[in-house]
Formats: sequence, structure tokens, C-alpha cells
Amino acid sequence: MRMQKFTRFVLSHSPLIAVFWIIATIAGIALVGAASEAMDQKFSVPEREGWETNETILKTFGSGGDTVPLIAVTTLPDATSVNDSDVQHDLVRVEAAFSTAVPGARIAGPASTHSDAFLSDDGRTVFAIAYAPPDPDEPFGGNLDAEEDARAAIEKLTVAGQPIHLTGYDALYNEQGGSDGPGVLIEAVLGGFGALIVLGFVFGSLLALVPLLTAIPAILTSFLIVYAMTTVTDVSPIVQFLITLIGLGVAIDYSLIVVVRWREERAGGLEGDAAIIAAMQTAGRAVVFSGTTVAVGLLALIALPLPFLRSVGYGGMVIPLVSVAVALTLLPVVLHWFGDVLDWPHRRTDEKASRWWSNWAGGIVKRPSLAFAAAFVILAVLLVAALKMNLGISDVDTLPAEGDARAGIDALQDAGIGPGVLLPYEITVADSAPNSVVLALSGVDGIRGVVAPPGPSWTRDGLTVVEAFGIADGSSAEGRDLIDQVRASAHSVGSDVKVGGGLASNDDFIDAVYGNFPLMLALIASVTFVLLARAFRSLLLPAKAVILNVISVGAAWGVMTIVWQQGHGSQIWGIEPTGAITAWIPVMVFAFLYGLSMDYEVFILARMREEYDSSGSTATAVVRGIGRTGRLVTSAALILFLAFVSMASGPDTDLKVLATGLAAGILIDATVIRGLLVPATIALFGRWNWYLPGWAARILRVEPSQAVPEATIAG
Repeated sequence: MRMQKFTRFVLSHSPLIAVFWIIATIAGIALVGAASEAMDQKFSVPEREGWETNETILKTFGSGGDTVPLIAVTTLPDATSVNDSDVQHDLVRVEAAFSTAVPGARIAGPASTHSDAFLSDDGRTVFAIAYAPPDPDEPFGGNLDAEEDARAAIEKLTVAGQPIHLTGYDALYNEQGGSDGPGVLIEAVLGGFGALIVLGFVFGSLLALVPLLTAIPAILTSFLIVYAMTTVTDVSPIVQFLITLIGLGVAIDYSLIVVVRWREERAGGLEGDAAIIAAMQTAGRAVVFSGTTVAVGLLALIALPLPFLRSVGYGGMVIPLVSVAVALTLLPVVLHWFGDVLDWPHRRTDEKASRWWSNWAGGIVKRPSLAFAAAFVILAVLLVAALKMNLGISDVDTLPAEGDARAGIDALQDAGIGPGVLLPYEITVADSAPNSVVLALSGVDGIRGVVAPPGPSWTRDGLTVVEAFGIADGSSAEGRDLIDQVRASAHSVGSDVKVGGGLASNDDFIDAVYGNFPLMLALIASVTFVLLARAFRSLLLPAKAVILNVISVGAAWGVMTIVWQQGHGSQIWGIEPTGAITAWIPVMVFAFLYGLSMDYEVFILARMREEYDSSGSTATAVVRGIGRTGRLVTSAALILFLAFVSMASGPDTDLKVLATGLAAGILIDATVIRGLLVPATIALFGRWNWYLPGWAARILRVEPSQAVPEATIAG
């Protein structure tokens, strides 16, 4: 009754509501650029040694810490020594060129330190490093302009007649294309075009435009709200992609379920506002619960002690909440004014449930154990793969396979130096002797060289930075295990010795996120359980929903592991296996997929509960529920899938991995989970699906529901 009363209020004030959304949309258009620019990338891990040390380094020296160095590498001719006067002269010129091209850089190499840490074992391959001051406009503290300036400065230089290769993560990233890509606007257009095709198939009329058009104010208003949030807190730039692409999918989903139910009510004999009110009473109520669970999934990120993920949480939760508001207010107004006109030429009818989906559900009801077993096998394979997920930094081989920066990596690897020098450990020393740290770390297995460079660029305000170069890639098991050994050896010298660098802060990030992950999971599971228990008046259905949603996310993690970490599919993009999944991606996939998957669960279970209440038969509820929602859920999933595919069109590998996880998760959830496992489990549990004891009903403040004997199956 509350939804009926609310919808009547909306329809009676339709001009005012329309004006409100028009104004919000216009304001969103005017400020969307400013909103994107106001988002700030601060990837911090407070109160952790690695991050605190990196902040100290950056504040004291103006570079380094969590930022990555540029690396100049060359291989000397046979019978040439690094100690030859001509070679030393050339090496001095390289470091001088670095210093001139990148003002304020911290530079170290064989010429300035006379350390073997910059030499291969055979003495023929040498390298120098330069930490450029970070560019505040670049993500994660990079400086792509400095890389270009340094490359221009050394490209005509040689060492003993041999060319110099400039490599490092910034150099590799520049060769990959930098931040050039289709951009969030083009990605939204691609996703919207795909959605329009799907909607045209669903409706067979001009109503296909309605969900797409209502998504526009939802997206732009979300940008407007997030822009206001940036005035009081930092919001990660990744939120703009989530607003645009996930907002597109969610807003369309919510409009889709309401419009489909509206057409169904009209086919059943209702006309005018009565059809709108009836649709909102059922589909609108499902939208409220769906949007709430998506928002809860995102808001649960605040349980993690990282400002970056917290900002994604409270910034991202705006998307489903605004989409719900649009579906509950603007959509009824659009249907009230233009519904009859837009429902042309009405190539599809909603009078009866989908025959195909009804037959599919009927087959599952007859053989639920077989359907359950099939889904179990598929999900088990993916969950086993997920258990092998490697959290860390992507292998350097995921970056360009050609170019000068790649040639530099190959030179390091061919000489036995290894890619570990791309992310050195930066150890700060306050009171202890730097040489003691060098001696302690030199004995660590897996460290190829340690040096305490001289000069004010490396010693300032009573603080000295010692560089330690690992051998293994930071994404490998050896690279991740090395950090504990480095910390133990450094701390053994003195309590003033602190370990920083990119690998150290990444290790802190993993520990902070996944150490608190059980808390996040418990929070989101508890809240969604209560919400769904109230919605469906059952204890079994919400418990099953929570468990299946976690399984669904685990399956998506398995796909990411198989495709990217192991490389069984990454070649589609011409990218080698990453060897690891960047640490922030799985938790982001969890937060979004948990809520988005619950959308489909709510859509299906809401209709099944409705059919069970009218028939008293679980089998009838399954057949009619899937028959009415199967096409809807599949279409909604396809729309989101296309949105995520468009997200993967950018050049950034991490964004491709994130898009793959989200896209795969949506498809698995809509097919294996909702198409097989949900109807099979409900058929197996029978009348106990609908049972809510009196004590639980009193706590939830709803009517109890008894597990009564099943009625005769009604087609």
C-alpha cells in the first residue's frame, strides 16, 4: 500500500517531478566535466610502514617512495670494462643528461656510486636509475612527461658505442599508449548503443527508448551528487567509470523491470494510471530492494581501512540510489504521459509468460538434482581456479612486447639482472649507519644489489635512502616472499630503519584489504540477509541468496585468474599472462558484483514469492517465476555485459581485468546461477523456502509464513 500511495503522489505531481529531473540533468551536463576533474587519486594505506615510509621519502626528497624510477640500461661490447675511462665518461654523461632533463630527480648509477649493484654478474650490462618528481595529474604518482624528456635527452647518447635503452613502468606505459583511449564518454556511447539493440528485442516498440532515456538523468545526477561530495572528501577517479557504465546498466535494469511489468498489467486488462500503480506495487518494490542491496554492497567498502576504496564505496553507492529514485519517480511520469504513444508498433506481447523459459523451468523442476549437479561442476571448476589467484603487481610482460622500453627489459633479463630493479626497495635510515643497512641487506637471498648513493639527493635532514634491488618480478611468489626477508634484515639494524618502495606499499595494501575482508563480508551479508528476509518473509531464501552471490563472485574471480593470471584468453588483447591480479581489483569486483547479482535474485524471487502466495505450489512458483523473469534477467545481464565490454576497450590492463571480472560475473550469474542453480535449489527445498517462524517475523516486523503442504501443481 505504501508503494501505491507513493506512486499516486508522483502521478499527481508529475509536472513538478519532471521539472526537477530536467533541472538536475541540465546541471549534470554543465558540471560533469568539473566533477571528473575534481576526483582525486590518493592510493594510501594509513598507519602502515611501507606507505608511511614512502610519504616520508616523498616529503623529504620530492620523489621516489611509492613512485617508480626510470631506468637507463646498456650492454657493453666484449672485452670492455665498466672501469675504462671512456666508459666512465659516457656513464657520467648519461647521469648528467638525466639531471638536466628531469630537474629535481634523484639519480644513481655506476658513475656516481661506483657500486656493483648497477652491474650484471659479468660486468657487461649496466644501468642507472632516476626518480622523477611525481606529476599530480598522473595516476599513482607517475610522470609520463618526465619519461619523454629523459628519453629525448639520452636517445643520441651511447656508452662505449652501444645504444642506451630507457625502461621502467612509466616508459612501458608510454609505449603502450599512455592514458590514450576511447574515454568514458565513448565507452558510454558504445554501451548505450548495445543496450538499445537489446531493448529493441525485448520490447519490439519505441518503449526501447524509455529505459535508455531515463538512464541519462540518473547518470548525470549521480555525477552532480559526487561533485558535491568532492568538496568535502576525496573521491577516486574510477568512480566516473562506474557511474557511467554501471550506472547505465543499473538504471536501464530498473526501468526495464518496471516497464515490462507495466506492459504485463496492461495485457491483463488494466489501463491508464491503474496499470502504472499495479506495476510499481510489484516491480517498483523489487527495484527498491535491488537498489538497496547494490548500495549496501558498495557501502560495505567503508569497512576497509583504505581511503581509496572507501571513496569508491560512498561515491559508488550514489549510482544505484539515484537510479532507484529515477525509476520510482520519473519513469511513472514518462509512462503516464507517453506510454501509450511509445508502445508502438508493439511487436511483442506480455500477456503470457515466455514459453521457452517456462519450458526450461519446467524441465528443472522435474530434474532439479541434474540441474544442480551441472551448475555445481561448472562453478567448482571456476572456484578452484579462484583459489589459485595471485594478488600483487601485474607482470611486466603484460605491457608492450615491442619498443625501446621492452628492449631495456629484455637486456636486464638476458644479463641475469631481472625485472626486480623496476621496483626497488627504498629503505630510510635516520640514526643507524647506512653502510650497516647495505651490509645486512646484501646477505638476503633474492637481493642482487644494495647501495647507499652519496649526495644531497639521497641524504637530507638527517635521513638517508638506501636502494635495494631484487631479482624476481614483484608479481612472482619469490618477489612477494622477499619483502618479509628485507624487512626482517632492515629492522635488525635498528628501529629507525624503515622499508618503503612500491612493493612494500603493495604488500601493506593486500594485508589491509584482505585482512579486513571477512569484516566486510560479514557486514554486507548481515544487512542483505535482513533486507531480503523482510522482502520475502523467509529465512532460507535470503540465506541461499547470500551464499549463491558469494559463489557467483568467486566464479568471476576464477575467470579473471584463468584469463589474465594464467593467460588463457588474455591474448585476445595481445597481452601476455599477468602472473598476478592487481590487489584492488578482486575486492572491487566483489563489491559491485555482489549487489548487481542480487538485482537478479530479487527480480526472480519477488516474482516466485508472488506466484507462490497465489498458488501455494513451489513448482508453480518456479515455472511461472522463471517464465516471467527469464527473458528480463537475461536481457538485463546482456546490457550490463555490453557496458563492461565497452569498459575493456581502453588501453589500461587493470581496467581490462576489472571489466573481464564484472562481465564474466554477470553472465555466469544470469545463466549458471539464476538459470540453473536458483530454480534447482528452490525446487529441491520445496515448501521450506517460504517458511518464516513467528519469532523471526516479530523481529523483522512482518507477517509469519508457514511451511504448509504443497498445493497441486498448476501449469
